[in-house]
Amino acid sequence: MKLLTIIGARPQFIKAAAVSRAFSKIKSINEIIVHTGQHFDKNMSEIFFTEMDIPKPSYNLNINSLNHGAMTGRMLEGIEEIVLKEKADMLMVYGDTNSTIAGALAAKKLHVPVAHVEAGLRSFNMRMPEEVNRILTDRISDLLFCPTDKAIENLTKEGFSYFPSKIVKSGDVMQDAALYYSQKSEKFSNIIATLSLSDFILCTIHRAENTDTKERLNEIINAINEINSIKTVVIPLHPRTRKLISDYGFTLQAKVIDPVGYFDMIELLKKCALVITDSGGLQKEAFFFEKHCVTLRDETEWVELTEGGFNKLAGANCNVIVQSVNEMLKKTSNFSVNLYGGGKSSEIIAEEIANDKAD
Repeated sequence: MKLLTIIGARPQFIKAAAVSRAFSKIKSINEIIVHTGQHFDKNMSEIFFTEMDIPKPSYNLNINSLNHGAMTGRMLEGIEEIVLKEKADMLMVYGDTNSTIAGALAAKKLHVPVAHVEAGLRSFNMRMPEEVNRILTDRISDLLFCPTDKAIENLTKEGFSYFPSKIVKSGDVMQDAALYYSQKSEKFSNIIATLSLSDFILCTIHRAENTDTKERLNEIINAINEINSIKTVVIPLHPRTRKLISDYGFTLQAKVIDPVGYFDMIELLKKCALVITDSGGLQKEAFFFEKHCVTLRDETEWVELTEGGFNKLAGANCNVIVQSVNEMLKKTSNFSVNLYGGGKSSEIIAEEIANDKAD
């Protein structure tokens, strides 16, 4: 079978690489990777693909830096042309980006089956573009690969048992990737030695709901400054967030560094004492590397982490953030619990797709 995989950002490449390694063991699947270019990344050079052991895309649409409507529309047009040209048997998408919904729509309108990896996730916040994308993608997908029981429960509550789609509990491919790359990270990263880090907290801030609201960002910055006075806070800071902090006239007292690659992030995760983030992916990766997490959001898709005590929602309130950090630094948890498939998700997805075509 000819399978088109649509990806648009570095995290999706990392996820797709894990599944591609599983596909390579199945002769009946011919995977063709399409990069929409949604998140332009100057670091995605030849060495990125070589070091990360990622297959290079067959197509790059180079669509980025546009508003949601224009971006999604141009992606839809470009992906449709490729689906027709390649005569694809199935199209696979990851997560909840504009690339995800554009790929799913293009395939569905051409009657090509759609497989959605990371299906069933819900934050129940419709102001998040990602929430809109994931809901719509789930609804038109034929194969729904759910990372958790909660994701399956969400789909069931939404009536998916009445829809002509198949729900599969696959586990989370990010855990597959984390386990695979953690064996390589020390070879390709020396960030701990370069920054002379020992006892530190890892922090990331990038979500628009936090950065675009002056009041929320002010509370977060005040909390980080207070925490940093006790334990060093290391922040790989996105240029956009850095600019907003400057524009607002805030002073950030922490060890601010430029954005880092995946190997560097793994090493930071391995060695940190705690994670503070508003990233969905980093909440899980903290768990993969047995670190507690404080999340700078009012809700999370990964409720099993909060229910299990591995993660604590702190929103954007300075006092709550500081209190949550102090609490989680003292906490001990059993990280051996299998929440995300234990690194077998890619194999389940590859086998299911191969069998689905055989059926």
